[in-house]
Amino acid sequence: MIVEDEAWRRLLALGAARTFPPASTLLRQGDPPTHVLALTSGRVKVVRSSPDGDHLVLAVRGPGEILGDYSVLGEDDRSATVIAVEVCHTSVVPADRFLAFVRSSGLENDLLRHAMSRIRESEAWRAELSSLPARTRLARTLLRFGAPLPEIGLDQTEIAGAAGLARSTAAGELAYLREHGIVRTSRRRVVITDVAALRALAGSGRPNV
Repeated sequence: MIVEDEAWRRLLALGAARTFPPASTLLRQGDPPTHVLALTSGRVKVVRSSPDGDHLVLAVRGPGEILGDYSVLGEDDRSATVIAVEVCHTSVVPADRFLAFVRSSGLENDLLRHAMSRIRESEAWRAELSSLPARTRLARTLLRFGAPLPEIGLDQTEIAGAAGLARSTAAGELAYLREHGIVRTSRRRVVITDVAALRALAGSGRPNV
């Protein structure tokens, strides 16, 4: 959780409860920052779209996250789209109430530092993956986006993009993991079934054999 329990309860009280079904859009890239969402249950994926139509999953977030805060604090349009992976319960807090809450609680610098650390984390993640073989990339991606639950919540195209792999390469590596009982796959669904084996693959920098 980004803020302490008492501050979190006060933040929730400032908004209106809203539930989002799976695959629905909570926030849309390019929209004005009119509000934030305090996520109380469920998981979301954060997706950035490029001008040429590519979609890259940046992160999967869970309960305790404040969604859209960076745009509100920076008074800038949304930098990414947020989509529900499963049923999500939120509190919708208008931007003016959120800003007043942040300033009265002395949280502005903490939230900005948190947002910047997420950006640096994403950049470091991409740099780390670039030098690794495909199987290791995929294993680390599945562990990153699967935590803390075994179900990933991304389809194979999204997993491939997050790992920096061609979809055909990712499909081949998923087939290997499936054949060895490390994951189970179905339409738009990947579930980790052997976390220890996946961690072993993620820790290896050796070329695939």
